[in-house]
This record gives sequence, C-alpha cells and structure tokens, in this order.
Amino acid sequence: MEAIYDVEVTTGSMTHAGTFDNIFITLIGTQGVSERTKLDSYGRDFKTGMKVKYKVITRFTLANLLLIRLEKDHFMFLPENDWFCSLVNIRTPEKDVIHFPCYRWMGEGEVIELREARGLYMYLLLHYSFFLKNELKLNKQVYQWTEYKTGLPQHAFFQEPLSLPSVVRFSFTKDMDSAFNCSTALGEIKMKKLVKKTDQWIQMEDMKSAFWSSRTAVSEYVHLHWMDDDFFGYQLLNGSHPMMLRRCTELPLNFAVTNGMVQPFLESGTSLTLEMKQGNIFLCDYKRLADLSTQFINGKQQYVAAPLCLLYKNQVGKLLPIAIQLQQQASEDNPVFLPSDSEYDWQLAKLYVRNADCLEHQASFYLRTHLAETFTVSLMRNLPAAHPIHKLLVPHTRYTLQINTLIRNRLLGPEGNTSIGDEGMTNLMKRALSDLTYSSLCLPEDISDRGLESIPNFFYRGDGLRLWSFINDFVRSMVEFYYQSDSDVQQDTELQDWIKEIFIHGFLEQSSTGIPQCFSTVEEVIKFVSMVIFTVSAQHSALRAGQFDYGSWFPNAPGSLKQPPPTSKGSSDKSTLLDTLPDMNTSAYLVSVFWLLSKPSSDLVSLGQYPEDYFCQMAPQKRIRDFQAELSFFSEAIKDRNKGLQVPYTYMCPDNISNSVSI
Repeated sequence: MEAIYDVEVTTGSMTHAGTFDNIFITLIGTQGVSERTKLDSYGRDFKTGMKVKYKVITRFTLANLLLIRLEKDHFMFLPENDWFCSLVNIRTPEKDVIHFPCYRWMGEGEVIELREARGLYMYLLLHYSFFLKNELKLNKQVYQWTEYKTGLPQHAFFQEPLSLPSVVRFSFTKDMDSAFNCSTALGEIKMKKLVKKTDQWIQMEDMKSAFWSSRTAVSEYVHLHWMDDDFFGYQLLNGSHPMMLRRCTELPLNFAVTNGMVQPFLESGTSLTLEMKQGNIFLCDYKRLADLSTQFINGKQQYVAAPLCLLYKNQVGKLLPIAIQLQQQASEDNPVFLPSDSEYDWQLAKLYVRNADCLEHQASFYLRTHLAETFTVSLMRNLPAAHPIHKLLVPHTRYTLQINTLIRNRLLGPEGNTSIGDEGMTNLMKRALSDLTYSSLCLPEDISDRGLESIPNFFYRGDGLRLWSFINDFVRSMVEFYYQSDSDVQQDTELQDWIKEIFIHGFLEQSSTGIPQCFSTVEEVIKFVSMVIFTVSAQHSALRAGQFDYGSWFPNAPGSLKQPPPTSKGSSDKSTLLDTLPDMNTSAYLVSVFWLLSKPSSDLVSLGQYPEDYFCQMAPQKRIRDFQAELSFFSEAIKDRNKGLQVPYTYMCPDNISNSVSI
C-alpha cells in the first residue's frame, strides 16, 4: 500500500547558507528503502533560513525510519555553491515526527547519511552496522593523522583551511582566513608603523603612546601597576597564565635562598621554615626553560632565563615575591635577588620571570590547543554521528580544526618572534607534554596537587571549580542516560577506539601521563568527557582571553629579551631595562599576536549553548536546559562580584567562554 512521508527541510540562517543546486533524499527504514527523490517545490527551494515542505511517496511503509541520505548535484550552468542544511523533520504515515539533525555544509557531489535523533544507537548498531562502519571508513580516509613536529601531539592532515571538509570549516572561511594574520592585527591596533622599526625603545613613555590606542580597562591597570610586587603575585593567580604557582613545603636543593635572606620580608616573629609548614610559601619553577636554544632577531642575540621565584602570602592575603634566582644552578654568578636590592636590580629580576612566564604561557596555550584537535580528530574518525558521545561533544569541536590549521600556518614558525624561536618553543612544548598528566587537566585534582586550595582571592580557582562542577554534573546526567552499566561501556567498541587513538596520537603512548588507554566504567567516561569539555571551553578561555589585557603593555609580558640575565648585583639602572626589552618591531609583533588570540569571535557560541538540536528526547533536552540555567545564574554572580574588584576577573564567566577552541 502506498505510503506518504512529509519532509520538512530547514536551511541554515547564516550568510550564504542557501543554494540553487539540486538536493535529493533517500529514506531508509527497517523494512525498506525509498527511491532517490528530488526535493523540488515551487520557486527556489533552499533559501537562507527557510523551511520548505515536500512529499516522498513509497510503494509501502518503511516501518521504523532510521536513516536518510542527502545528495547534492550541480544545477545547470549556475556556479556551484555549498549548502548548509540544519535539520530534516519527517512525518511518517503512522503520524510520528522524526528528527534528523544535520547542521553541516554540503558541497557538490557530496553524500550525507543522517541518523534519527532519538538515540536508538544500539538498534542501529545491531541492524544497520553496515552504514555506521561505512561512515567511519569514509571518515578515516578524510581525517588522517599526521605529525606536526616529532614529540608533539599529532593533528589532522590538512595543509590549508580550504582543504578542510565543509562540515568543520568556518561559515565565513575566506573572510576569516584573510583576517587571521598579524598584518591585519597590526592594522586593527594601529601599530603598522612599528613593523619596520628595528630600533630599541628610548623611554617608557614612548611605549605608552605606541600601544595606547587599543587599551582596555585591565591593560590600563597593568600599565600603572606592573612594577608593584603585590600585582606581580596577583597575576600568577588571576592573570592570563595561572598555571605555574604551587605551594612550597621544602626548598629545592638548587635554590640558594636562605632563612636569613628572606627574614626581613616575612611577618615579625616568624621564619621561612615556619611559614612553609603553615602553607604560606609558594614557588614558581621555570626549569623547563633551562638550556633551550635562543635566536637572533634584528641581528641581535636574544636570551632567556630559567628562574625560580619564591613568594609569600602575608597576613592580609597578598602574594608577594621575596626571592628570585634566574638560573637553575646555584653559583656565585647566579645571585638570589631580593626586594631589598636596588630598584632596578629587583625590577630586572622580575622582568626575566615575566619573560619566562610568557614563554611557558604560550607553550601551555598551544599545547592544549593541539590537544583539542586530538580530541576532535579521534571523534570524527571513531564515533559515528549517531553515537551519543559524538552528539554530546561535536558542538565543542566547532571550528577547532580550522583554527589549528591557521595557527600552524600563521603563528607557529618558521622563526617566531620570541627569544627561543620556533625550535626552542617546539622543545619547550615537548617538555611540557612530557610533564603533562591527566590530573593536571582535571582542575580539582590540579588545584589539590599544587596545594592551592586555601590561598585567598584566587578567582581562577573559584570560578573554574564551579564550572568544572556544572560541566561534570551535566556530563554525568547525559552519559548515564545512555550507559546504564559498566558493561555497556566495555562493549562499546567505537568509544574504546576513540580513547585509544587519543592516547596514541595525542599523548604519544606515554603511560606516565595517566591518560586512560581504554574505558572500563561509566565513571571513567564521565570524568574524561568532562575534562575534554572543560579543556576546550573554560580552560582555553582562561589561557586565551587575557593575553591582550596583560600583554599589551609588553614590559609586563615580554616574549623576548635581548640582554643576558645579570650575573651580579648593583650594575642595573633605568637604561638596563630599556636595553633588555625587545626592539620596536618585535614588541609590535608580540602584541599583535596577543590581540589576535584574545579578541572574541564574531559569531561566539558561548558555553552551554547548543543552537543545533542533536538530541530530540525530552530527558536530554531538559538536562541541557538545566545546564544552561546554572551557567546563566553563575554568569550573573560573577558580574556582581566583579563590580567590587579593582581588576575584574572575567575569563571564566560563561557568557564570555566559547563552547570550543574556535579562536
């Protein structure tokens, strides 16, 4: 008996989403397959933002409708243009409405198979495994692994953004592609005039006038307070790189600081030993920078230190630097600098620490950005679009492959404008990857491991732990909906392949990282998926969004220094600082990178917002709404708190956090 299926197709609302090309549909059910049917109505069918209805007639009912196949062919003499299909809804002869989310671009000759959105994945796996296996086979041909640099996480084998599949590309590829470069950024912040100036800075006021046109409220504060000891400590907690500080319970053997040296900077009646026992002494150790190669810029040798910086939390909760040793090996020509030294000796020592922190920041930022690509590529290769974990994570991969491709092409190499250059940065990232652990990627464990549970005014910790909790609760509710037992996890071969490839290609089979090689329990899946979402959203924002705020006054975050670290005290003056800072063009380039990486995306999708309805069941939809409500309330709480702060901490406000590594 003839059966009629009512088909409603929604074209995306973004610019150029529509197409003149021919679109065909095939319906696949448990009892048959429809004929390939052209979707053709009166007038132009696929206009931007439009919903158009069609009918597909079959000779008999297809029973349970599981898959649809969309095909796109060129229309006559018109130029080919991609089409963005948002959603296909089908009303069956039995009056059921079945949703087939798409939310991707289609190019000429492309074929897309869509799964229904009700989460009947196990049914598909049992009865239509051919389609799932074929999808993964094709994806593995498209998303192939390749090596960027030996010893770093592997990435997708795409050389240019336009070679990426349409499903993972920017919706505005050409505009963004041309804009994502330092030349454009220099123009935006009005610094193009500095590009060809290889002179050194004559006075600090010249820097202010050169960089002032693009200032922010925070960068103004940085300019006024960058030399203050309490602000130096504050940045290690709430600046653009809150990742180096840890509690010090015992001095490293290679740190030549003594009780007597720092006694004048502690509260009366106490000692360094006692303060360490009470948890008030902290350390930043930049040992990964030791013995890295440096480069020449403008024909001048550049330098980097590998400092140890000791800090003290006083009775009013301020974190203050009390001792700095600029190299790792204690010796007579490697003095311990103290706040009681001359003003310029102390400021110079802090300058080398800020340079070291800037380099560690860039390595940490790029490494985590690489890992986001690892999660994405393995997702595309191993989890079919119908898989619940794919649907949960795919919104958190938006634009990740393209932004990584642009960063590799535009910002990394061949030389770079930091003191350690591309070779040094590569080696620093390798060392950082070797030190990286699963615990360090999970914020509650990282804070505990670093002994930072009780230090006051630590907004990165407070905001981050709340976000981790919200994300973890949301992930738990979603994962437990689809996995009722540990055996469900153990028997999910696609899920096991996903984590296996992440371990192999992202963490290079380093078991010391603690990254799981397989999943045995539901709890393990919840933790890992929570880590992935936190890393690509909240953690990425914490490391990205403040770079221009804290680095546009570049003496506060100098990526390069052109004088060697001092080997004695008493020889520094105001001119020493200026001689040490990078030249004008180097400074401008570094600030342009900070601007490029900090500016918000023009089409930001903030954390917890899911414009694409991948889940159509009531229970997952309610969990998404609950997650969004928690994030909304938390955003308002952060905004209220920030009203009372001299330096607002906004980088972990959900409204400002992108759902994915998209910039």
